[in-house]
Amino acid sequence: MPASPSTARAINDRLALRLLQQEGPLTAGQLKQLTGLSRPTVADLVERLTAAGLIAVVGEAGEQRRGPNAKLYGIVADRAHLAALDVRTEGVSVVVSDLVGAVLAEASVPIGGDTGTGPAVEQAVALVERVAKEAGADRLHTVGIGAPGLIDPATGELRDSTGLPEWHRRLVAALQERLPEARVNVENETNLAALAEQRDGVARDRDTFVLLWLGHGTGAAVVLDGALRRGASGGTGEIGFLPVPGTSGLPSAVDCAGGFHSLAGAAAIVELAGARGLTVEGGAAHEPPAAGVVRDAVALVARSGGEGAGKERGDLDTASAARFLDALADRIAIGVASVVAVLDPGCVVLGGEVGQAGGEALAGRVEERVRRMAPLATVVRPSSLGGEAVLRGALLTARDAAQDELFAPRDR
Repeated sequence: MPASPSTARAINDRLALRLLQQEGPLTAGQLKQLTGLSRPTVADLVERLTAAGLIAVVGEAGEQRRGPNAKLYGIVADRAHLAALDVRTEGVSVVVSDLVGAVLAEASVPIGGDTGTGPAVEQAVALVERVAKEAGADRLHTVGIGAPGLIDPATGELRDSTGLPEWHRRLVAALQERLPEARVNVENETNLAALAEQRDGVARDRDTFVLLWLGHGTGAAVVLDGALRRGASGGTGEIGFLPVPGTSGLPSAVDCAGGFHSLAGAAAIVELAGARGLTVEGGAAHEPPAAGVVRDAVALVARSGGEGAGKERGDLDTASAARFLDALADRIAIGVASVVAVLDPGCVVLGGEVGQAGGEALAGRVEERVRRMAPLATVVRPSSLGGEAVLRGALLTARDAAQDELFAPRDR
């Protein structure tokens, strides 16, 4: 059946708004060309969207013809303000943006392990309020949160997870109480990182892929046919619990020690580096020391041309760095090969701070080993976003949710 006039108008409006989001300011003529709609139809939708306060004239575009310049229309960016949070065990980072996703202010605060639940929640909420004030936001429309742990698929809430601070779960309720007008959404951090890599990172050309998170801990996000898969209990990707060879035992239902986490978690990587004679130094805020030692090892091997052999002091360090990267690739390949055998994703992204620090040098080593271990063709790519992917993903989900509501069809 043909769409009713009101439905057709709603479809056309959403199409125009999405184009303005993706392409930036456009003239009515450009909207006509991109949408394929008639000139009168475009004129009507521009009038409707302007009257609704969703778009406005933001400039002029000169055209190769006589007469006045064409008006440029853009989304009214300050129609809504958004916040995104990256919640870690050791602190929280916050960004506030406008409706089109332009970052207006950002900040981070460390939260020590000995901080009580109440004070920790207050520090995090106060940070959100401060960053919003610095951004000039009178109110927040939508807040997106990325946090470790399981998200209950029935309620959308962060579930109890062994080893995670209690203030993580309390934070969501506290934000909803202090920001009653805002929509607060929480998602697993690794899932958000995968979304960011698919939209803005190295997986833009992939509808099916797996992101293997390598940071303070380990995790995985599964995207199949363009859709994020969460599983029956929200636990898809809990790869830290994967039983693997090379550990001292088996993981349990309440402890991933003995699982893949024991091979590729930050502490295990630091221990592996030390065993190869590499010095581990502290890195940037929120970055695990493991990322720093991986980055240094990659740089050492690159400077030597990849040979990693010799008798001078520098050459010995280079040889140690090469052996360390090879051993780390051996470990990571065990987890990747397991994922490949079950899901056949065709592409695995080494995400998190460690994945980004390893770059092509580590990804190439892992891909070579997986090629020998699994019969299914798989490319392995390093993250281009690293630890920033969680915050980027949280902001993308907040922007999508806000736009879905504000751009929704209204009775006219």
